[in-house]
Amino acid sequence: MALMPALLRGLDTLPLAFAALLPVINPIGTALIILGMVGEAPEAVFRTLALRVTVLMMVFILITEVLGQGILRFFGISLPVVQVAGGLTLAAMGWKMLSSGGKEAAPTPGAGDEDAVLERAFYPFTFPLTVGPGTIVVVLTLSAQATYRTWQATLLAHLGILLGAALLAALVYVCYRYAPRLGRMLPQSAFNGAQQLISFILLCIGAQIAWGGAAALLAGVHAYP
Repeated sequence: MALMPALLRGLDTLPLAFAALLPVINPIGTALIILGMVGEAPEAVFRTLALRVTVLMMVFILITEVLGQGILRFFGISLPVVQVAGGLTLAAMGWKMLSSGGKEAAPTPGAGDEDAVLERAFYPFTFPLTVGPGTIVVVLTLSAQATYRTWQATLLAHLGILLGAALLAALVYVCYRYAPRLGRMLPQSAFNGAQQLISFILLCIGAQIAWGGAAALLAGVHAYP
């Protein structure tokens, strides 16, 4: 009987994972960024893109949760370095979109362009826009803390992380799938302004992530006598 409370405590990671990943992934804001990058495209393209990104997102989180620590150790990469590199990548994308009026890489209508959009499902639409260095840090932190006295509770804790991520992936699919409708809810002038604002926010998010990693690296340097 005492085993059941321990097992139920393991599932506490489900709402924790959802709450921790939600502001990092930001499905609505990222959907608007992707809408600005894709531009005019049939809704079928957004439907297929949303499905691909959702699947790739879950594969990315699963690999990070199960193998993330080992992969970083194998290559000798620290989390602060991941933050710096990923943050600079996001900042560069935000700057490119901002300097081009928020229409960076927006395809013109055509079957070839639709294929080009779908070919970019992993980079940049899944990584680093949907899941990036912030997601890696959150998932690795949750995974490191998901350790209980029994292996059953520990297994359920890791399962809770993946289920929380799956719920968020469903929200990502809905937001990306209906991104064109979300864009049409705004007047054209407001939509253009929102694209510029989101491009600037993406630049700031990248700078913030990179600064967090740089601060951690500098703190490590100052720790030495």
